[in-house]
Amino acid sequence: MTEITQQKGSSSSTPSAFGRWFLSKVMNRISSESRLSSLREKREAKRQKERRAHVVEYFHQVDDGYSHLAIQLLAKLKERYDIELVVHLVPAPSDDNFPEPDLWREMSKRDASGIAPHYGLEFGRSESLPEQSLSSIANALMASFNVEQFCSIGVEASAHLWRNDKEALMAMVRKYGAASKQDTDAKLTAGKERRAALKHYGSAMFYYEGEWYWGVDRLYHLEERLASLGADQSSQQSPIAPRPRILSEFGKGAHKLTLEYFVSLRSPYTAVSWDPTIKLAKDSGVKLKVRPVLPMVMRGVPAPREKKVYIAIDAAREARSLGVDYGNFYDPIGKPVMHGYSLYMWAERQGKGNEFLAAFLKAAFARGINTNSSKGLQKVVEKAGLDWEEGKLHLDDDSWKAPLENNRLSMYESGSWGVPSYRLSDAEGNEVLSVWGQDRIWLVAQKIRDLTRPS
Repeated sequence: MTEITQQKGSSSSTPSAFGRWFLSKVMNRISSESRLSSLREKREAKRQKERRAHVVEYFHQVDDGYSHLAIQLLAKLKERYDIELVVHLVPAPSDDNFPEPDLWREMSKRDASGIAPHYGLEFGRSESLPEQSLSSIANALMASFNVEQFCSIGVEASAHLWRNDKEALMAMVRKYGAASKQDTDAKLTAGKERRAALKHYGSAMFYYEGEWYWGVDRLYHLEERLASLGADQSSQQSPIAPRPRILSEFGKGAHKLTLEYFVSLRSPYTAVSWDPTIKLAKDSGVKLKVRPVLPMVMRGVPAPREKKVYIAIDAAREARSLGVDYGNFYDPIGKPVMHGYSLYMWAERQGKGNEFLAAFLKAAFARGINTNSSKGLQKVVEKAGLDWEEGKLHLDDDSWKAPLENNRLSMYESGSWGVPSYRLSDAEGNEVLSVWGQDRIWLVAQKIRDLTRPS
């Protein structure tokens, strides 16, 4: 996989100079805080003018682990906030938005079961994913439920499915009935079409007035928005699903642990995660091993427009919540990334590899620096504390290809295919945790705390 794949359209890794500039400007506008605030104000004014309720739409996929967590919070969401909840069933994905559907389903199970206890939620202990035949039964059951039933006995049906308990599911069918195959298929198609009309592709997704929120991880954003509109009917201060805090105090022995951090120079979520991850490593004393990989689109993984737009908006929203310097983007896809990795190999030999990666990410995602120019790369190199006159001699060094491919293969071994990903190992080199996403820095920190002795 060392060859660079050149795609077309929204997945292009070889944009023209104008195309690179224009796309960067568009993405900056789409993800800006000012645009988000303006969108929210306009949507609220329109909602009030039309005398509509606060309508929250939820999209549920029965064999998605994140959906199993989200369904457990629906009743609490309805009870606490003055909302009208609309529930949609959606089928498993089968398009370019999910290039590794089998890995995704497996990860959704492993990841959801890992975070469930921290949100006070349940996840079955079945070793396998839900069987397809049982997923069909669960869909038929849920297709027959109204919203109230979905939020209550739907949770029970989901739990039985994730335990692969056919007997319990069939008992529910006998008790509550189930939709016909024709009606179930119609519900799934309607849910898929509604989601597409709203320009999204995922499951466990909440939609409210022009904005998307993914599962329990992003529910706090929705809760904050509803509360700001006076829809919170509770005197409680804490949201139903608060963002977990990243621990900063640890016991002794963390220096014996190794944290592998898989990153990409063109990943918005890598840019968001960089500073918090570096801080975690310093706070805990864990040995940090940064392992760069090629961006997905340069590996031939498609990036449909709706996915790019959602990621741009979500990453910026997450960066603001974390207080990360972010938001002035100049796309480094293609040649800039390759030059970046060439310079990284040289910087690594100077003991400045991490400093270079930090400078490149900051330039591309926070400073709006065009890394497709010599002037832009010079700023990156000098920001990393390196000499440009020497550095520019290494621009065409392709020695990065083999180690980056090794990093990719190693990342896949732990069931992840994207960045940022984390793998924590003990003193003997045994994997004790493997997670994907800047959403999981807090979980990595918690695991380090669990493995270290109090001072």
